[in-house]
Amino acid sequence: MMTRAELTEKIVAHKMMTGFKWEDVGDAIGKSKEWTCAAMLGQLSLTKEEVEKAGNVMGLNFSPDETALLMTVPYRGSLPTQIPTDPLIYRFYEIVMVYGSTFKSLIEEEFGDGIMSAIDYDMSVTRIEDPKGDRVQVMMTGKFLPYKSY
Repeated sequence: MMTRAELTEKIVAHKMMTGFKWEDVGDAIGKSKEWTCAAMLGQLSLTKEEVEKAGNVMGLNFSPDETALLMTVPYRGSLPTQIPTDPLIYRFYEIVMVYGSTFKSLIEEEFGDGIMSAIDYDMSVTRIEDPKGDRVQVMMTGKFLPYKSY
């Protein structure tokens, strides 16, 4: 039986070979591209109907075992590293553990092979008033730096 990590590798390899877009898959299942990417990379679970619709758009016919893996509640946070102890910083760590592979995949999809600069970088933190509890908005922008071929 295939593991969830092996299924993620299969999906990523298939995406590389076919060029489908996470936005198209998201549109098909009625979710955002960000949520869809996170789910397909193993950080969120899908319904059977969502798995079937996603498979159709991606050109993958998922086996019953693969469908079950995509429907299983995942073990989130697969990026191994030392865990910060400050509660606020830890929440950013948690975001990166769950959505880091999504950020990476979407940036590479849009820009190619490279990184978002943390040197040529802007960030703003804004309070958004909400009757259910104020929200924190963090905006980050960084210059895209492609890897060089030599």
